[in-house]
Amino acid sequence: MAPISYNQHLITMAEWHKSILCFGIDPVLEKIPSSVTGSAREKIVKYYSSIIDAVPKEGQAIAALKPNYAYFAQYGWEGLQALGELMDKYRGEYTLIFDGKRGDVGPSSAAYAKEAFDFWGADSLTVSPLMGADSVQPFLDCMPQGKGVYLLCRTSNAGASDFLSAEMLKTEKPLYLSILQKAATWTNDGPGLVVGATDTDDLERVLWEIERTGHSMPLLVPGVGAQGGSAAEVGKCLRQTLRAQFKLQRINASSSIAFAYQKAKTDDYVGAALKEIAALNKAIGPLV
Repeated sequence: MAPISYNQHLITMAEWHKSILCFGIDPVLEKIPSSVTGSAREKIVKYYSSIIDAVPKEGQAIAALKPNYAYFAQYGWEGLQALGELMDKYRGEYTLIFDGKRGDVGPSSAAYAKEAFDFWGADSLTVSPLMGADSVQPFLDCMPQGKGVYLLCRTSNAGASDFLSAEMLKTEKPLYLSILQKAATWTNDGPGLVVGATDTDDLERVLWEIERTGHSMPLLVPGVGAQGGSAAEVGKCLRQTLRAQFKLQRINASSSIAFAYQKAKTDDYVGAALKEIAALNKAIGPLV
């Protein structure tokens, strides 16, 4: 029996959890309370598991987890072991988006794809497309097996204006639109795109362009919470401009969930995280 497509997987997970919220896992040991003890590996696994395990399975829930490879790798083998444990624990229960931002010449990209999908067992992977079609193709080749690819398109960081939002002389369009338009020629559906929540004008422009292409292109929308993006504004944009693809989208929040206890000035880090998840889901609004 052939695997379901990544797009269908996203729809199924959204309907199961009644949410399109993604929880980004970016471990910072200094922010993990002293009440969580053990080695670096044990602290990371205990801390994030205690939050994720307390999240309702549907309603005020999450539909995906996005572990950021760099945050785990900074702690060496123990950090990578923690990544493996979390991936193994939640595989099948949530969409696992491996945030590795990979991209290289073709053979190296093929090796990165094998790492993400075969070794880590991820459902999808973030990829830098700026080296062109042959560097992206090894990742796209995994899509028929039900895997997903998110191309960095219009990212949420302030420096995105240096290149991604700058107009190209030949097309007189921002680079992020050129990425989208080129990606639409590579596959019939997908690949997905990383489009930040911090500039809703650019987000809306991306959504209208996706509609124009006639493709189904899932978005991963980071930048909500600590980076200043508004979950309510993103939810509104999705409903107004790409309503039919609402369940394909994932709105990501990371430190605003994981370290909500600091803002709330409480020792109950699990309770604070659950309140933040509930508030984000309310802001995004119900599935359509």
